Amino acid sequence: MFLRFCLIVLLLVNFAVVAQQPADDILLADPTIFEEDGVFYLYGTKEDAAIPGAGFLVYTSTDLKHWSGPAGATDGYAFKKGAGFGTKGFWAPQVFKHKERYYMAYTANEQIAIATADSPLGPFTNSGTALAASVKQIDPFVFFDGGKAYLYHVRLQEGNRIFVAELTEDLSAIKTETLNECLHATTGWENTQNTDWPVSEGPTVFKKGTTYYLMYSANDFRNPDYAVGYATATHPLGPWTKYAGNPIISQNTTQQPGIGHGDLFTDQNGMLRYVLHTHNSKNQVGPRKTGSVQLRLKDGILELVPDSFKQIKL
Repeated sequence: MFLRFCLIVLLLVNFAVVAQQPADDILLADPTIFEEDGVFYLYGTKEDAAIPGAGFLVYTSTDLKHWSGPAGATDGYAFKKGAGFGTKGFWAPQVFKHKERYYMAYTANEQIAIATADSPLGPFTNSGTALAASVKQIDPFVFFDGGKAYLYHVRLQEGNRIFVAELTEDLSAIKTETLNECLHATTGWENTQNTDWPVSEGPTVFKKGTTYYLMYSANDFRNPDYAVGYATATHPLGPWTKYAGNPIISQNTTQQPGIGHGDLFTDQNGMLRYVLHTHNSKNQVGPRKTGSVQLRLKDGILELVPDSFKQIKL
């Protein structure tokens, strides 16, 4: 009876936090932004105690200031539970266009699946299967380079570790002979609580010149020290070298607790921005809020533009 009472209290507290949330706050964790023809599409992990594991909402904007939605093809969802693989834990989507089709790589049931659609609004669907794997894997990011597709992702083995593998041409499986670990959290800023299960996650990759940049988040997302760093390489499969000045996005540099796990995009002015989430407040982790910061490359160094954090609202 005591355990049941505690669970009821916890649910009531969760609902109270949501009820007190300003109506215009967009509450998506692990966000990503896809842009096409001047329209920005925002997706992410939905944290809602009322409808857990429902899928992926999508919001739209043409100026990155005013957002509307949810605008997905199915009750506001671009992908809704039942349209393909997954029954719970719908996390960390990435949307991209490939051969005139729209793809969504996502996590469900602690596995990675890829769905397709005719529109960024969905409905995204798949056959109900995930990419084959011998371990739990999350946080997919598909990167195209030199006519090949690479899947950066997190494998749950002795911590959350970031791996990469080349995908088959139809994006239905990895080429296991190319599977390689990129990096994992060690000490210092990456594991401020010195846990036995260090976390590195949320990979995003881009290329500038001949250098590949892998952005990642470290620490448990519930830790206010959750932050973002990056590593560089001269080949998509690595080896990767962590930047000595990490983290570049953190509570210290933005005054936002639990900031991280996002994706890069270019705004309407050609500026490089990184969409991410923060804790709901200094005293409350969730539901996490969506925001963005501006980044810049200076002499090959990726850095945060000071005072550039913006919360994303309707």
